[in-house]
Amino acid sequence: MAKNTSSNVFRTLDVDQYNEDNYKEDNDSTDPAALGPNDTLITSLLAANKPVEALTHLLSGATLGIKDQAARTTSLTLAMRVLMAIKVSQIDDAVAQLDNESRDVLMKFIYRGFEVPNEGSSAHLLVWHEKVFTVAGVGSIVRVLTDKKRV
Repeated sequence: MAKNTSSNVFRTLDVDQYNEDNYKEDNDSTDPAALGPNDTLITSLLAANKPVEALTHLLSGATLGIKDQAARTTSLTLAMRVLMAIKVSQIDDAVAQLDNESRDVLMKFIYRGFEVPNEGSSAHLLVWHEKVFTVAGVGSIVRVLTDKKRV
């Protein structure tokens, strides 16, 4: 048994930093204009009838966790244009070319598209959701719904 039990020298770990009430969200230190997909590149790929490449560029440059609402809306509008440009027969090939992280970002855009439906977009997004779910499984949905970084 220790001789001096009133000593607190051994308490070097601050356990209060792990308390839920002390959680602080990461600040956006980067410029929102510098982030995100290149609109002109994606628009030119869509005009050249290469929507799968446009989707790849969109997902690789997606802005996650940005707080600027205008940038988020612009990103969603661009994503919806790309998703609507891909035909139903091309969706399987497009999803198969993506890695798991890109599929998760795609699923985030799909759910965000469900929040702001346009004319005929819900049915197309349901097809996208089915195809991504078939490849990525339930794990993708769980990761998207529990992630704090939104698109």
